[in-house]
Amino acid sequence: MIKSELIDKLSRDNPHLLRRDVEMIVATIFDEIVDTLKRGGRVELRGFGAFSIKHRPARQGRNPRSGETVAVDEKFVPHFKVGKALRERLNADGSQT
Repeated sequence: MIKSELIDKLSRDNPHLLRRDVEMIVATIFDEIVDTLKRGGRVELRGFGAFSIKHRPARQGRNPRSGETVAVDEKFVPHFKVGKALRERLNADGSQT
């Protein structure tokens, strides 16, 4: 599912909300998650999972095409850990779609 599909579904499921309001709500939630992660925080959605950041230190990498050694800068990458309730719901009936 992509962001526009999420907005469409929420708009259909909540006909009392205008589509532009749903778009603003979704954008606000995503922006808050990003802003919190930028500040080094953690976002936990009970029953769903937790977003955090991980630090990757600078290292020497290798260009797979040429074999040449390249310097890879340090960076922060987002990390998502699935919550127990979501994992159990996904594995409840043992089937996969």
